[in-house]
Amino acid sequence: MANEQRPLIALVPLWDEEKQSLWMLPGYMEGLQECGAVPIMLPLAEDDETLVRALSVCQGVLLTGGQDVDPALYGEANTASEELCTARDRMEKRVLDIALALDLSVLGICRGHQLVNVLLGGTLFQDLPSQYPSEVCHRQPPPYDLPSHTVTLPEGTPLSEILGCREIRVNSCHHQGVRDLADTLQGMAYAPDGLCEAAYAPGFRFVWTVQWHPEFSFRRDEVSRKIFAAFVRAANEAQGI
Repeated sequence: MANEQRPLIALVPLWDEEKQSLWMLPGYMEGLQECGAVPIMLPLAEDDETLVRALSVCQGVLLTGGQDVDPALYGEANTASEELCTARDRMEKRVLDIALALDLSVLGICRGHQLVNVLLGGTLFQDLPSQYPSEVCHRQPPPYDLPSHTVTLPEGTPLSEILGCREIRVNSCHHQGVRDLADTLQGMAYAPDGLCEAAYAPGFRFVWTVQWHPEFSFRRDEVSRKIFAAFVRAANEAQGI
């Protein structure tokens, strides 16, 4: 890379309610590091001064997996959601707002896929088994680095272009999913039951979301590595590095 600089990627922390602690799955960081980025974990903060200061030195933001998204964010009562983390909901709303305003690259994974959709105006199924019955295995047992089902990639989407194919196999560990896709997003991967499993925002430099888990599978799966690589490449270009 020019100037031998590596893009900084801010990661939203995972929250353990029982232990009252912040933590991080190593796969997020290792996947980014192997693609040439420097990942840093953010504090669980909501104030603009902290978030703007932190994100102003970064070139990308990774919205990680975790608890369910509060249904109140898409105008519903909580009828089937599991554990929530409203502090993360509030923080990530500001993180996404700031990232888009700064034209940073954004990658959302699992919860991040769902949250970006909600924050941009979409809705979710609170519980797929009861609200969207399907024979597709959306919540596989471990090991999580193995594929669970296929997804189809519409022609002409960024994901199909970087992968050069129209179908891939992905891992899957979620009980919620996108119901109504936000108007500012376009789908770029669909499960056999029609569920949207990846999306992007054409109006921004790089806003991609995936429902599956490249942080678990990147060591054995070329598709996962290419997703991380595309994200890091876009972050690298964000500041002309």
